[in-house]
Amino acid sequence: MSERSIGKVISVDSFRAYIRLDDDLKSLYKSGYEDIFEVARINSYVIIPIGSDKIVAMVTSVRSIDETEIGKNKEAIFLTKSARYLVATMIGTIENSGKYIQGVYNYPILDNPVWYVTSQDLDNIFDQKEKSSINFVDDYYLPIGTSPSFSDYKIKINPDKFFGKHAAILGNTGSGKSCTFASIIQSMFDFDYNGKKLKNAHIIIFDTNGEYKQAFQGTKDTPCKNLELVNPFHIDKDGLKVPFWFMNFADFDYLFEPTSGTQAPVFKRAIGLAKNQAEISDKPILDKFVEKGILNIIESSPDDIKKRKCTQSYGNWNYNDENEILGLAEAINTNDNETIENIKELVQELGEEISIKRVSEILKELNESYLEYISKQNEKQISIEKNIDLPVRFNFQELITRFFDEAINEQENSGNRLREFVSTLRLRLQSYLGDERISKPLLLNETGEITNALAKFISFILGDFCKVYNSTDTDLFTESYKAKLGKTEIEKLQEDKSSQVTIIDMSLLPFEVLETITGLIGRLILDFTSRLSESNRGKLPIVIALEEAQNYIPEKNRGDRESIAKKVFERIAREGRKYGISLLVSSQRPSELSKTVLSQCNSFIIHRLQNPEDQKYVRQLVSAANEDILQQLPILPQQHVVVMGDAVRTPVQARMNNANPRPNSNNPKFVENWTADLDENFPNYVKIAEAWEKGEKYNPSNIEPNE
Repeated sequence: MSERSIGKVISVDSFRAYIRLDDDLKSLYKSGYEDIFEVARINSYVIIPIGSDKIVAMVTSVRSIDETEIGKNKEAIFLTKSARYLVATMIGTIENSGKYIQGVYNYPILDNPVWYVTSQDLDNIFDQKEKSSINFVDDYYLPIGTSPSFSDYKIKINPDKFFGKHAAILGNTGSGKSCTFASIIQSMFDFDYNGKKLKNAHIIIFDTNGEYKQAFQGTKDTPCKNLELVNPFHIDKDGLKVPFWFMNFADFDYLFEPTSGTQAPVFKRAIGLAKNQAEISDKPILDKFVEKGILNIIESSPDDIKKRKCTQSYGNWNYNDENEILGLAEAINTNDNETIENIKELVQELGEEISIKRVSEILKELNESYLEYISKQNEKQISIEKNIDLPVRFNFQELITRFFDEAINEQENSGNRLREFVSTLRLRLQSYLGDERISKPLLLNETGEITNALAKFISFILGDFCKVYNSTDTDLFTESYKAKLGKTEIEKLQEDKSSQVTIIDMSLLPFEVLETITGLIGRLILDFTSRLSESNRGKLPIVIALEEAQNYIPEKNRGDRESIAKKVFERIAREGRKYGISLLVSSQRPSELSKTVLSQCNSFIIHRLQNPEDQKYVRQLVSAANEDILQQLPILPQQHVVVMGDAVRTPVQARMNNANPRPNSNNPKFVENWTADLDENFPNYVKIAEAWEKGEKYNPSNIEPNE
């Protein structure tokens, strides 16, 4: 194979090979039996044979160095010649069988020959061979772009590996991240999977900028060719309703910010009482026993009881005052009627002329009844605290009024200023209740019954509402679904068919609830999938795409509190894979993203990154062997990416396929618009302002022309 030789290895480290090109190679091309081959272009490949295997190395640096040569004679005559060198990063191995694997297990030696790459090698590297049947686990088969260096070759990924272990799409604004994501998902629906099409996909997009509706529904001029197959479900601000009672205490705590020392315990107890609809007495039984002297009697000796009984009174309790005795028992507000009756009988008997021995027996029985009551109260308290995170419905207004008072009464004693300390929190809750920007999406004022609310909400978000839909229901989820079924043309949902892509438009949500709602939806999806039976675990794969992910999973906290959404998605990043939940993280500032989430990503599609901090951060995320490839990030053109990780056969630069239709994320055309003849009524300031005041987005298609 000496005719393929282009040079030799002069130095090797753990992942780089330094190659000196042959002196007789007069150009950067070499003729072979099949074609003329490039031998020294950035991002092209060279082959380093090691026995029956062939190491594949990507050229990352080309240089020419003038060398000085001393002549054979002893005279001081110096001649110079130019030597050319390559630096190539070793990225994979073509085994003797022709199979390409990522990684190197056998290293070249000094003076090891180096070959140019042939079309057969490229077929192995890019897996271009036609196959009668696709192995979904091992094959790289879904084309997402083409190679800039080898335009005839497609760059393919393995979708199971791409989505199965979390993935990240990173790059500066305007570099094409939205189109990259849209084109990958569109390619998923275009592809033929051994004669089948996708029909049970669940892709949830948190659309921060309101741009993905167009990509999956299309427009009148550019319809989505797979519209019926995808059946996209777009949830706008009016359709996004998240029942507040689905929140756990961590969500309530993050949203309403009670102080940890005094307000949080009362708030937690009030929510627990509200979710259990529990009624308690004005003061707990312990305080009543203290007030009436019962505890002091229990703790007294028989002789002491006899002495005190002679006076017929003790503390605030007159033994012979039967009404006072009965009032004590009746004041104990509990559902445990048997315990109440026992205490009543014992207290009544104490008011009679009885022996000291009987007094001792009564006190013992009274003490046992009291301890039994306290034990049951503790069990009840544990039950309430256990239920506090369950999605149990309650009335938010009653939480502020009734249940706060009951929680305060439980803890209040003389000199206690709890009511005053909690007053600011109650005012905050009342203000949120009156703020429609917050109360509407969280249903704080919702009083109508929603049957099967949790099932409807989860299926609504996952695009499976058709599985619980009943046209006779009148709740807000059903009404919103009916409205989508009644739409015309591209926005119309297909009845009795699941939506494979759900687009949640977060663009008009107030920032006060953005993280709470996002985190809550993520947690509910995780909790739902974790409750599937073990035999069904992983059979409902779900992809959650976080557009502008720095809004949800920031590395640094905003203020002194950790983001509730960050906690949820970090948990999904750690635990979601075993339940079939994958994160697709998209961001223009990777250095601001949670390290926990990004460290769990196994595949990366990286667009142009010009910020040095972002470049450094990305290099820390990937193996050192890929650092040389990442040096190209600052100069990547739009739509060009570096793809690396488990999902791709080998680290590679790619030109991504065009998204069709494109997301609504095009760059504004300044000069074209500044020189255009615009309608005299554009923009319609009055209509835009009116919609703004209603918390809505202005839609000119809903009004008459020139209105």
